Amino acid sequence: MFNRTTLVILCIAVAGGLGLLAAQRYFAAGGDAAGPQLQVVQLYPQPRALPDFALQQADGTQLLPGELAGHWTLVFIGFTQCPDVCPMTLTQLAQAQRRWEALPEATRPRVLFVSVDPERDTPDRLGDYAHAFHRDTLAATADVPTLERFTRALSMVFAKVPLRGDAPNGAYTIDHSASLAVLDPQGRMAGVVSGSVLNGDAPRPDAIADDLLRLTAGDRP
Repeated sequence: MFNRTTLVILCIAVAGGLGLLAAQRYFAAGGDAAGPQLQVVQLYPQPRALPDFALQQADGTQLLPGELAGHWTLVFIGFTQCPDVCPMTLTQLAQAQRRWEALPEATRPRVLFVSVDPERDTPDRLGDYAHAFHRDTLAATADVPTLERFTRALSMVFAKVPLRGDAPNGAYTIDHSASLAVLDPQGRMAGVVSGSVLNGDAPRPDAIADDLLRLTAGDRP
């Protein structure tokens, strides 16, 4: 998913996250004694608070931290002109979302798709794109500095990469993380779902659905 343009950024991000990754792997082996037996969600030993943020939703309203309260939320970053990983991941997440439709809306897990291409992804375009996969998908974006702060807090990265060769002048793509951030009902960064559809190690939709159902049932404080 990444080319040489973003290698330095990725190396920094990986180096900074080695401690967290070790903890994730430890707890991914079945969860702690008091927690649920999860298949693909890797919970941190302790959730961490996110800095304040204000994203613009597809309906024109602001998405603030308090609006995520009360729900487990999966956050995925990407862009609407993404040729592969974004539509494939959102398709898999939609399968999980259909499993959650029987739950009360007040506690139903959520999927938040954040576009890291605000230059091209207008709110209308972003909303149409996200809702084509599932009507309940939240969609938001922001200016680039805000997106950089938000994604950094989720241990994610993205970069604008010019297209070469026969591409029109000014054409570009976006390299971005393909993992899913897991936010708890307090809006804290609680864990991660690793893997990518492009690498062949993407988590199964039914496993994602089952894990979020267990978490929503209150198996983890």
